[in-house]
Amino acid sequence: MTGSSPLSYRVYAAPRTEGGKLVSVFVSAEGDLQTQASTAGTPLSVFIEKLDDSGAHLRIFTPTRDKGDSDSAAVAALSHLYAANQIADVASVWMNGDEYPAQLCGGEWLLRQGDVRVTDAPEADFGPLGLHPEHLQLASAGRPNLVAGLPTLNALTSFQPNFDHIRQLGHHTNTTGLILYTLDAERADAAFRTFGPLRGFGEDAASSNMFACLVGALSVRGALPENEPLVRGLQKMPGAPSQLSAQYLPQPGGVGGVWVGGAAHRLTR
Repeated sequence: MTGSSPLSYRVYAAPRTEGGKLVSVFVSAEGDLQTQASTAGTPLSVFIEKLDDSGAHLRIFTPTRDKGDSDSAAVAALSHLYAANQIADVASVWMNGDEYPAQLCGGEWLLRQGDVRVTDAPEADFGPLGLHPEHLQLASAGRPNLVAGLPTLNALTSFQPNFDHIRQLGHHTNTTGLILYTLDAERADAAFRTFGPLRGFGEDAASSNMFACLVGALSVRGALPENEPLVRGLQKMPGAPSQLSAQYLPQPGGVGGVWVGGAAHRLTR
């Protein structure tokens, strides 16, 4: 048994690009969900299991597995539900048994990522990666990331990742993710790339949790504008440019109440 045909959304795409992530939104969760996700033709599929007073209950799949949760998929589902007048501009989504508060801000859905703690980074050898960071920090919103600042946008975009070396760097620094960024970014506070071979992926096109960590690191570094709670970041994975937005509150040693999200646009078929 199969359910209804999905709606297609492009989430987090950088302005005037076809980047970001493609998500199929199924308005019901009926039949063999994995089979439907495998034939949807997108990297992510979100099924709206039910909608009640507690929020929207979602199931998230890749073409090959039950993913459990995904901010990108949640943003697509929220955008559909809001356009259909089924939710207000403040809501919650439930994924994999956990609640994720969400809010609509300037036409973009943001999900709460929680607090980010930032500390000094240990010494790390970036020589095998051919990088020369000018600033290093550790940042965590539940999972530790090594955050490395590069001097130029060219240094960021020309980087060719060696995932074995990134994995070894993670073991050495007791981190599971690597965030490379530069303040040399047009129409954004920072440009960045994220890597997580110790988390089961190489490079991500749009990573909400890791962008939240970057926002915390930039705040502690003093690299964000004062009295401006909205941060824009351009994620520069080759071939899939994305734009993410974040709201935050500065606090000692990090930032509190970070919300991350971005735009979602429905595609015509």
